[in-house]
Amino acid sequence: MNLSRRDLGLLLPSLMAAASGSSSPSKRLPSQAYSFQSLPVERQGKNEFRPVLEGTTHTGFLIELHETTLAPGREPHAPHHHPHEEIFLIRAGEVEVTIAGRSSRLGPGGVAYVASNSEHGIRNPGQHLAQYFVLALGTD
Repeated sequence: MNLSRRDLGLLLPSLMAAASGSSSPSKRLPSQAYSFQSLPVERQGKNEFRPVLEGTTHTGFLIELHETTLAPGREPHAPHHHPHEEIFLIRAGEVEVTIAGRSSRLGPGGVAYVASNSEHGIRNPGQHLAQYFVLALGTD
């Protein structure tokens, strides 16, 4: 089969989507403001999660943002790793973030970055609620 440059140019976006392993395109994110009170709340035991947004930017980059409230002494899940990157933005309370075996305590305004496939976990070591945002970048 002979393909022209034009044919390849038309096929390239489809080939790239197939190579990414995504069978359906993610939702394109609109410009929008989100009030905290309007975010749905998901409860897991004494912890709360508020999904904010999930989809692709205008350039096709996948992002997901959620807010988590951790009860004292709790964690959202066991330490883990994944292909996408994450940024933790601490809003209130204190958290202990462990990345590749190294732990750091962070309070309001603290930030942690987790690179692709780095083992990481987060927990609330304090006696008060801890709140933080997670910004996930890229795909799994």
